Amino acid sequence: MKETIKISAEESLCLYEWKQLKPRFGDKCSQYFDQRKQAKMQWVQDSSQSNIDNLNNVRREASRYLKNKRRNI
Repeated sequence: MKETIKISAEESLCLYEWKQLKPRFGDKCSQYFDQRKQAKMQWVQDSSQSNIDNLNNVRREASRYLKNKRRNI
């Protein structure tokens, strides 16, 4: 009974299976995420100018890499 209801609902509502998406992030991306997280934690603990500069540099590198990665997918 349950299967017949499910089948008739799929036919009448035109439900389809979802496509499987490609994995977006790899090992290299996770390294950038970890570096960015670690730089942020250092900045939170000590907000010196060197930590601010380090955080900005890590963010910039990560953004560039991820932007280029999205363009190539």
